[in-house]
Amino acid sequence: MTDHDDRYWLEQAIDLSRSCPPSQTAFAVGAIILDDAGQIISTGYSRETDPKDHAEEVALSKLSPDDSRLPTATIYTTLEPCSKRASRPRTCTQLILAAGIPRVVLAWREPSLFVDCEGVELLTSAGLEVIEYPDLAPAVRELNAHLFT
Repeated sequence: MTDHDDRYWLEQAIDLSRSCPPSQTAFAVGAIILDDAGQIISTGYSRETDPKDHAEEVALSKLSPDDSRLPTATIYTTLEPCSKRASRPRTCTQLILAAGIPRVVLAWREPSLFVDCEGVELLTSAGLEVIEYPDLAPAVRELNAHLFT
């Protein structure tokens, strides 16, 4: 993927996050998984099917764990994948690692509003390629501005 492609898909994930039902206790996040040919294989957004759903979790749940496209896929997520979670047994970081996705592209590192997130550190230490576009973070923060008032 080129820088242009990564930006495009991350902007699409930001648009997807606008579909999130409102919450005062969780971020609005969008996630898109692409195969190595640049085709969408799954999407998800926070609270899409359950009030405790995270975007990456939803996108991954729509795929078989042994989907042959996952080992060469890229996941685009508007917010750093969670590394601590009270509502479910596995974090989004753990789910991404278990899926074998080698590449993660994100816009905004999770602020320590609810937890101290270490998703980027855990993913990079596991050998994944993690690309950040902090210049797109203001759009994600704006969608979550209600959490900071």
